[in-house]
Amino acid sequence: MSPAEVGLCLCLSLLLCVPVAAQLKNEGRQQWPVPYRRFDHRPASDSYCEALYPFCPTGDRDGRIPYMRDTDVISVYRLQTPVWEFKYGDLLGKFHIMHDAIGFSSSETGANYTMEWYELFQLGNCTFPHLRPELAAPFWCNQGAACFFDGIDDSHWSQNGTLEKIGEITGSQFNDMAQWVQDDNETGIYYETWTVHSDPGPNATAWFDSYDCSQFVHRTYRKLTQLGAKLSSRSQTNYTKIYLYSGEPTYLGNDSAIFGQPALKNLAVDIRKFYHTFRPHQSFIDLTLSLLEAYKKVVLDKSFYLYYNFEYWHLPMKPPYMQITYEEVPLP
Repeated sequence: MSPAEVGLCLCLSLLLCVPVAAQLKNEGRQQWPVPYRRFDHRPASDSYCEALYPFCPTGDRDGRIPYMRDTDVISVYRLQTPVWEFKYGDLLGKFHIMHDAIGFSSSETGANYTMEWYELFQLGNCTFPHLRPELAAPFWCNQGAACFFDGIDDSHWSQNGTLEKIGEITGSQFNDMAQWVQDDNETGIYYETWTVHSDPGPNATAWFDSYDCSQFVHRTYRKLTQLGAKLSSRSQTNYTKIYLYSGEPTYLGNDSAIFGQPALKNLAVDIRKFYHTFRPHQSFIDLTLSLLEAYKKVVLDKSFYLYYNFEYWHLPMKPPYMQITYEEVPLP
């Protein structure tokens, strides 16, 4: 995410936080929330997609995780810090926009490791597409993946966030977890920023779930618990969620069903026009105009196009439209 994209997300959140072939169940009704689609392998990244900062620069290129002796005792750490803390310090932490990871430490070797799951091409590219003039459909650079690398940067995690030991596992449990991580990483390939609910209340209908760094951490904690680990924290375990609020979504179709089809030309144009508002690398003037257009589209017109499972959905937006929360998710 570039500085302009950071500004767009923050300003959009302030503007919107004002009081104002889908998968089916057996009986033929839509299943909510829509299940996240799994794949049989991870495809190669398109050369068009470029990261401002390289993905996992010090980790293994193939995502391999070191093997631990079965008798080793591995400490498990909860790690959390503001997004882009290395560049902006605690700025995004003031908005509770946090990044989550897990740390490990071997008692036999003294080696420390960090494991996290995040975007290959920064958050902005995972949240909004590129509009390439030579392509009819919006072009997405939305892959996310796990990164495992040597060391734990104590100051990075503890200065403005959290570095807390939450349990211990055996080397055997660690190796089982490592195999699960590699399988999970090969089948869950794309990042999803938004959580979409019908309203902010406790009995809201969940339309779509996010698939991001914190969700990876939750899945890993659950797997460790299944393997016999006992995890506990001395403090409340809160995580960032970015919500959209809407009425029941309408399924629209995938790229081939919408773009290039004469009968759906107006829909295709409207989707491209919607995402043009959120295009990257905007000047200050263009960004200001885009914020006004985003407010009109989402708040006044009550409309949002969501890309989920490589398919498009229309969200009939409802107050409060969008909200960034920092809510408790207890350890399993």
